[in-house]
Amino acid sequence: MRVGTDGPVRTITLNRPAALNSFTAEMHALLLPALDEAAADDSVRAVLITGAGRAFCAGQDLNDPGMAGSAVDVGAVIERHYRPLALRLRTMPVPVLAAVNGVAAGAGANFALCCDLVVASRSASFIQAFSKIGLVPDCGGTWLLPRLVGRARALGLAMTGDRLAAEEAARIGLIWQCLDDAGFMDGAMALARRLAAMPSRALAETRRALDSAAGMDFADALTLEADTQRALGRAGDFAEGVAAFLAKRAPRFRDR
Repeated sequence: MRVGTDGPVRTITLNRPAALNSFTAEMHALLLPALDEAAADDSVRAVLITGAGRAFCAGQDLNDPGMAGSAVDVGAVIERHYRPLALRLRTMPVPVLAAVNGVAAGAGANFALCCDLVVASRSASFIQAFSKIGLVPDCGGTWLLPRLVGRARALGLAMTGDRLAAEEAARIGLIWQCLDDAGFMDGAMALARRLAAMPSRALAETRRALDSAAGMDFADALTLEADTQRALGRAGDFAEGVAAFLAKRAPRFRDR
């Protein structure tokens, strides 16, 4: 795992390139604390996650000691590692951007989809590889896929385990953007810096409101909007945004 800071952007790089950055217990022991540290650091206003080498993440490493044997409790692995990881991503106080630089397979694909925005290089791909080993999508995949692309495409991707090219992933709404390989990380970092300059608290509340509204009826969603706007309207970033708009200057957001 490599962790770096570029101004207000914290970059976390999965760093097992020889194994396509597949997850191990050791990697999880580093990844979740790195996200917790970014969440606790008030100077961090956006998190960028990517992979070293030619892959983003190939999912769970089946050679990891925790996956050895004929009677592995895969559910325990989910509860120990993937559930807290997915929940951490969906509750970060700042926006999280996944820069998918190569293949994202299995839990690696859904780990990326747990992030707020996903950009992928044109040569990258997404594979719901679970059916190939007799499992179902995890790391939030069962919740995310139908909400992102609809039931028919979610079932197609999950049941066939077919490779989905990044350009097609962007076309069907699975990810935010497909970028050219040349200058890919520069483009991803530019987006991360743009997010970092925006009102972090409002962006985090936008995520929370959209996720919560997915399980509500229309009237309850309207109530949630009013409650959220009431809280944000009393915060400093709203006052700063209005003042900057009226003064025709760039805002300086600080809430988190």
